[in-house]
Amino acid sequence: MDENRKKVIVNELLYWKKSRMLPDRYCDYLLALYTEGSQPKEIKKHKSVMGLNLANLIFLLLIPISALLIYFTELSIILQTAILILFIFTCIFFVFYFFRKAKLMHIPIISAALNLLMGSVALVSEVYRENQKALYAALVINCVLWLFAGLKLKFQYLWISGALGCFLIVISIFV
Repeated sequence: MDENRKKVIVNELLYWKKSRMLPDRYCDYLLALYTEGSQPKEIKKHKSVMGLNLANLIFLLLIPISALLIYFTELSIILQTAILILFIFTCIFFVFYFFRKAKLMHIPIISAALNLLMGSVALVSEVYRENQKALYAALVINCVLWLFAGLKLKFQYLWISGALGCFLIVISIFV
C-alpha cells in the first residue's frame, strides 16, 4: 500500500478515536495494523505522565475539602448539604463534559461518588440519629448507584466497589 493512502487511513483512524466513533481498542488495533506496530506521532505527544491536569487536581481536592466541611466545621446541616450538592453537580457536569471531549473522566466520577457517600452518610446521621436502618439504606443506595454506574460506563473499579460495598453491608447487618 502506498504511503499517501496509509497516511490518510491513519489520520482517519486518529479522528475516529478522538471523536469516539469506534472504541479505543479497535482504533488502537487498526492503527497498529496500518502503522506496522509503530504509533503515529499524534498519539505519542498527547499522553501525559499520570493523566492529571489542573481540572483533575481540583476534583481530587474536592474530596478532602468535603471531608473538612462535613466533619470539622460548625456549619448547619442544610448549608453543608447545599455545598455538597453543588460539589456533586459540578463533578457530574464535568463527567458529561469530559465524556463529550473524549477525555479522562475517572477522577470527577470518583470525586462525585465519594462526595455523595460522605454527604448522604452525614445527612442521614444528622437527621436520623439513632436509626441504623436509615444509615444502612443510604449506604446500600450509594453502593447500588456505584454498581449501576460501573456497569453502564464499563468502569471495573466502580462495579467492584459497589458489589463489595453491598456484600460488606449485608455481612455487617447479619453479624
